[in-house]
Order: sequence, then structure tokens, then C-alpha cells
Amino acid sequence: MTRINTNVSSLVAQSRLNKTNMDLQTSLTRLSTGMRINSGKDDPAGLIASEALRSDITSLNKAISNTNRASQIIATADSALGQVSSLLNNMRGLIVEAANTGAMSDAEIAANQLQVDSSLEAINRIAKTTSFQGRKLLDGSLDFVSNLSTIAAVTDSQVNSANLGATGSLSVDITIEAAATQAELTATFDSQEAFTTLSFGVRGTALSDIDIVADASLTDEITIEYVQDDDVALGTVTAAFDADTNTITVSGNETNAGDIKVDDVAAAIDALALFSASTTSTADAGDFTNGGTPAADDTLADTTVASIRIEAEDAGSAYNNVKVVLVAGAATAAEYTASNKTLTVTYVSGTDDFDAIAAEIDGLDGFTATAVSGGSEVAGGIDAEVEGDTELTGGEALLADLVFELTGSEGSQAFNFKAGTTVQQMVTAINLLSDATDVKAEYADGELTFNSETYGSKSLVAVNVITEGDDGEFQTNLSGIRSAGTDIDARVNGTEANGNGNSLSVNNATLSLSLTLDPASTVTNFNFNITGGGAKFQLGGEVVSNQQARMGIGSLSTSSLGGVNGRLYELGSGQSKALATDANGAGKVIDEVITKVNSLR
Repeated sequence: MTRINTNVSSLVAQSRLNKTNMDLQTSLTRLSTGMRINSGKDDPAGLIASEALRSDITSLNKAISNTNRASQIIATADSALGQVSSLLNNMRGLIVEAANTGAMSDAEIAANQLQVDSSLEAINRIAKTTSFQGRKLLDGSLDFVSNLSTIAAVTDSQVNSANLGATGSLSVDITIEAAATQAELTATFDSQEAFTTLSFGVRGTALSDIDIVADASLTDEITIEYVQDDDVALGTVTAAFDADTNTITVSGNETNAGDIKVDDVAAAIDALALFSASTTSTADAGDFTNGGTPAADDTLADTTVASIRIEAEDAGSAYNNVKVVLVAGAATAAEYTASNKTLTVTYVSGTDDFDAIAAEIDGLDGFTATAVSGGSEVAGGIDAEVEGDTELTGGEALLADLVFELTGSEGSQAFNFKAGTTVQQMVTAINLLSDATDVKAEYADGELTFNSETYGSKSLVAVNVITEGDDGEFQTNLSGIRSAGTDIDARVNGTEANGNGNSLSVNNATLSLSLTLDPASTVTNFNFNITGGGAKFQLGGEVVSNQQARMGIGSLSTSSLGGVNGRLYELGSGQSKALATDANGAGKVIDEVITKVNSLR
């Protein structure tokens, strides 16, 4: 032994053998592990780096696994959403078919309703039973928890994702810079008290005792001439009216002066078509003998023209085209028949004066009346032929025939109105077809307003006047020919939101949500808090919020699905939007729900 220990050659060989064994062991370890560095002695710095990399690789592998699992969950949910979407499309077809009430019997509509009810039950069942590894996906348990439902200004909401960070909550501030607007055009209409004037022709006295009343068409001064005419039968008198000279010529022929009396002259004038005359006098009418001198000329002065002005108490078209008719009767009276728009005035011939007639009309509800010239007695016969008509003096009506095309975001419709059509009749006609155009009309304070029912830049109102009569003023009084609305302008936590009508949305790393606001709301800012909920997915290798995704999956039940037009459950039997009750409303709800489900997918 002593010899070996001191044998240098042996020691060298032993040392080399040990090194060879160590190298062999290292090689075998590397071969078995597949790694160059298996302990700190292999490479201290490299070990630190390799362990860090190994940790990252492990985390990334798990992240990939998490992502695959998340994809599987989403695929499961999407498959269920696809089934719901198919059911919704089938329901829409049933609604469209049920709206064909002219060809569908009540029994057929009821059968469609049963299919709708079955689809609603299927949707609720899908919402309750869809799960992944025992976790329900569509029952609302994965929705975010917030106090958003307490905000009265919000009519519909959907939080798709939110980063709640380390605190587990997120405060959301909404600032509304400008509310959404509708497309709008206006047309002005005159509005005043409808009126008419009952004009009574010139009147006066002849031969001191004859009361003469001319037709209402005769308002200029009339001269009465008295002449002797041998061509007239002896002992008689005639009268003739010359419209060109406004002269009544009374021609008489008698043997002895005084044979012709005042009442004879009155009868001759009363026989004229445009005059009435009466007297109680039987005195001599003058000298109508050959060579005699008849009475001096008389005059019916234009200052004796009388009239009664009748006005409606209220401005507007309600009293347009009112006919005013005078009739002689036993007692003074006035009566208005609204059904045929006729104002009947009864007077006592030879007794009532214009003030008395005006007072009777003035006593009616809805009318005022004033006699322009009172005191004169109203004669019979010719005065009873006086009529009045308020025509379109109250305004609020078309002055000429009108044809125009009204266009909205849902389509166009042509309207053909005749002169005299009231603005309210126009409003009614336009609103009957508002579901086909998305345009509604209303009238107030002399202004007809065309408004889109929807809000935002996609809303539209256009009025194209095709033809209008010469007297028409509709096109002239239009505020424009085309108008579009504006979208809501809002900020969400300082970030510019996308506006679409009354809806706003944001989609960034912190928050993805959409809100629909009540158009009647005047709120300019509000705040709500997301305090939890959602399905959190770890998608990165680091357990930090920016490598996580938190998605909100709301309930898919029929009581939750819907929007501003209503909820899906309302389409069920006995509900407000059942097929037999409101097919139009059901169509609006189903369209809204289909859009929402598609957005979830």
C-alpha cells in the first residue's frame, strides 16, 4: 500500500479514472434528464435562468390549457346560443304569419301561439340547463354584479367584460355631452278664428212709405226713377232694374192723378228678382197721367248696407267650412249642427233687426257675432236667401291639392290630399303608416312636425313635394326637404363612447359595455359600480389583471331577454304581445332579442 500511495504514476491514473467517472456520471445524468444543467455546480447563472424559464414554460402551458378550457366553455355557450337563435328565427316566422289575419283563422293563429309558447319554454330550458363541468353558463350566475338597475335613465344594458383589478370592483362614470336627437322637419300653418260675413244688400225707403231691400249682391247706390209711360196698360204700374246703371225704373200710366197708389208701386218693385218691397200705405203714388209730373227720384244709398260678422271663439280648423243659413220663422233663434257644420239662423220678418240676429248667434257656444249696421228691420223673402260660409278662414288646412312623398328610415309613402284637408286629418293619415316609414306627425301651435320615431344619425325624415296647386303654401312653409338625427355623445370613464341613437358603447381593456338611455331622460351624468361577478379566465402566465379576462354572461331566460320594446316572455299566451293581441309589438320585441343574442355570440 505504501508503495502505491507514493507511486506517482498510480496516483495520476487514479485521478484520471475519478474524473472520467464523474464526467460519465454527468453525461448519464444529462442523457437521462435531457438537460444540460441539473444542479448549481453545472452552471450557477444558467441554473437561475433555466429555472425561471422552466417556471414560465409551466405557467404558459397552464395558460394554454386555461385558454383551451375557456374556448370549450365559450363553444358550449355558443352552441346553446345557436339553438336559441334558431328558435327565435322560427318564432319570427310565426309572428309574420300570424299577422296575416285576413287569411289566417283564429284557430290557425292559436296554433302558432302554441308553437311560440313551446319555443319560449325551450329557451327557458336552455338557459337553465346549459352547463360546463357542472357550472351553469346561461342562467345569469356568470353575469356581473352591479347597481346599474337602479339608474332610471338606463332602459337596457349589457356588460360584456370588465377588469375589476386587485380591488375586485370597478366604478363607471357616464358623462352625456349631448343627447341623441330625432330627424325632424316642420311646416307652418296659419291658425286664426274662422269667420264669415252675412252681407245684406242696400236698403232704404221709396215714396216715404215703401221699405226696399236689395239682394246681398247689390251693395252700390241704387236710384229709383218714376216715369209716365203710355205703353204701360192704363191704370197700372211696372218696374224694371238696369244692372249696368244700378237704376230701378218705375213706369206708370193712369187717367187721373192718384189712381196708382203707393202699395201698387211696392208690389211692382217687389216683383223684381233682386228686390223685396213692402208697405202699408195706400196713399197716392204721384201723377202718372200723360203730361203729368211723377214723384222725384229716390235713392237706396250704399251707406245703408248692413252685415253681421260671425267668428269662431277658438282659432283653428274646427269651424272651417261652416255654412250659415237664414230662414224666416215665427221666433228668433240660432242653432249650430256640428255633424254637418251648419249654423241655422231663424228671424222674424219685418220685426227683428240685425242686432237681434247677432245676439242670438253670439249666445251660441263657439261663436261670436256683431252687427256692422243695426237697427234696420230684416225683411222676408230676399233676406232669407242670404248665406255665409267660413270656408278655410280658420287656417290649419291645405289651400290647394297636394301630393308629396314622405321618407323615413323604414321606407317611403306617397300621400295625396285635397284642398281643404285639415292638418289634423294629415296627421292621422301619416301616423296610420308610421310603422312603414318610421315617421310620426303631430300638430301644435300652428306647426306640423314630422319626427322620426327612432333616434340617431340613421334616422331620417325627407319630404318631397310632387305636386301642389297654385294657391298652396305647404312647400313654401316647409323647414327643409331632408333631415337626419344625431347620435348620443358620451364619455365612459373619460373615454369617448361609440354612439348609436340612444345607445352608447365602449370596448377597451378595462371595460366593454353597451347602454341604452331613455330618450325622455334629462340626466347628464351618472355613476354605477361593478362589484363582482363575471366569469374570470386566466389567459396569461402571470396572475395579474392584465393577463386575465372577466366576461359577463347574462341570463338567457325569456324574462331577461328584450330591450326598450319589451321582454320576450310578453309573447306568451295571455300576455300583452301575444300573437292575437299585438303582432306588431311582438315583431319589434323579437327583432330586438335576435339582435341581442347575435351580439352575445
